[in-house]
Amino acid sequence: MLAHLMVTSSILHWDVIGQIFTYPTVLAGLGRTMGLTVLAMVIGIVGGILLAVMRLSKNPVLSGVAWIYIWVFRGTPVLVQLFFWNFLGALVPTVGLGIPFGPTFVTWNYNDLVGLFTAATLALGLNEAAYMAEIVRAGILSVDEGQTEAAHSLGLTQPQTLRRIVLPQAMRVIIPPAGNETISMLKTTSLVSAIALEDLTRAGQDIASRTFYEIPALVAVSLWYLLLTSILSVGQYYVERYYARGANRALPDTPWQKVRRNVFSVKRAGGAA
Repeated sequence: MLAHLMVTSSILHWDVIGQIFTYPTVLAGLGRTMGLTVLAMVIGIVGGILLAVMRLSKNPVLSGVAWIYIWVFRGTPVLVQLFFWNFLGALVPTVGLGIPFGPTFVTWNYNDLVGLFTAATLALGLNEAAYMAEIVRAGILSVDEGQTEAAHSLGLTQPQTLRRIVLPQAMRVIIPPAGNETISMLKTTSLVSAIALEDLTRAGQDIASRTFYEIPALVAVSLWYLLLTSILSVGQYYVERYYARGANRALPDTPWQKVRRNVFSVKRAGGAA
């Protein structure tokens, strides 16, 4: 019934959906959505690794600062953080470089320095860093302590041990939730429409408000999100397969290998019959 409704409904206007799908403002919004996703995840992954290492540090100052950061950013909604970074200019009109509580050498107006795109990137990236920190920390803790002790016995320093021994093994635990976070980030970027940034969702809303084709605009935007999440899911599968090399004797089949195996098995069964 759902498939029949999608095909026969006069409300959907599939010809209009096709036009909206490739409309210039939608494509421009798609580019901003993809850019936000990439930049936010880069900030989130780098920040998450640093915060995870700080959380695991024996230095109480480092671990305490990391804990407070994660507590604040995980404890407040992303939408609130978007509004905060967008309107922070009311609290901090100028941003400068200088000596704390001393002279300032150069200053910028906050609103000129932090535009809508930058505010959205900061909000999404810094929020993601708090979640990635816990994912990375779980991955590091999953590696047996004997690996670290063996690396130290060979003369490796703590940073070398983390980079060459611990993190490569922790990636098997980190990649699945990190892939989910990337897919979630792609969809979370739709919140930036609340601060009037022309992303994919905002572009669809603008078209709907001008043409009154609300449902076709929503369907066109949803198709883009489905396409992008499908591509990310395939990429996540291959990354997981790559890091599974050291844990499994035989790597799992790729989707194409599964299709070939099933097709050949059906042909052999048909020939035998």
